[in-house]
Amino acid sequence: MTNPNKFSGGAVDLGQLKKSAPAAGAGAGSSAEVATYFTVTQQNFETEVLRRSMQVPVIVLVGSERADATATLRTDLEDLAAGQREFVVGYVDADNTPQIAQAFGVQALPTVIALAGGQPLTNFQGAQPKENLRKWLQAITQAVAGKLQGLPDAEEQPAQESQDPRLEAAMEALNARDYDRALNIYDEVLADNDSREIRQARATVVLLKRQDSDQRAEFATADRDLLAGNAEKAFDDLIELMKTTAGDEKEEIKQRLIEYFEMLGNSDPRVKQARTKFASALY
Repeated sequence: MTNPNKFSGGAVDLGQLKKSAPAAGAGAGSSAEVATYFTVTQQNFETEVLRRSMQVPVIVLVGSERADATATLRTDLEDLAAGQREFVVGYVDADNTPQIAQAFGVQALPTVIALAGGQPLTNFQGAQPKENLRKWLQAITQAVAGKLQGLPDAEEQPAQESQDPRLEAAMEALNARDYDRALNIYDEVLADNDSREIRQARATVVLLKRQDSDQRAEFATADRDLLAGNAEKAFDDLIELMKTTAGDEKEEIKQRLIEYFEMLGNSDPRVKQARTKFASALY
């Protein structure tokens, strides 16, 4: 089980599943309205996963009735979430909503992913004893302490967020797997509003588009790791590969790493650490 020893955003914003108009009453409102355990759908993904993770960590269990450990994990996580305000748990049925499982880069069932600030923080696969889950959740809440908004008091009214109407068109393009159109829309939005969230949403589209392309196996694996929030592994694997190559092949790996660095941004501590290793591997 991974241990989140620092708070740092994941590689991507999973914005391709956002819905621009959540159902009435589904907003990330007061703590009195917050369910500590819920089923994740495309309709509530933006509100109950992405927006909620700006307030508290969202623990997403991606599972299936076909995976034996899923039922126990669901029960244990629901029980641990009950009666507290530090995190919420969402369940993704990989059979009924495979597109959500794909967006998380899930490769085995069940997988549990922790999100904070709209991005993957850490994850693990397979069964875990309930006491291990308790300690893991405590480590996550400690890692993000003071870095998220927290759930609002019951009397607080949520602020209404304005959203560029073009983002709805981008979501429609993504649902249709029209990645080029989605990229064009995000580029237009970025020209008017160069925000980190939109840049990361665009980066997600780039990675998803490449999942369907014929690229070398090491690059495909690194893309999946980045989508799943495992940036350190993606960096380390490609840097090690770069050490054993030369010429055009080494240059190709170098450019892929630079692209990843730009996706996450130079302020990301994982990028800073990887750049040191990257510089050493160049020569």
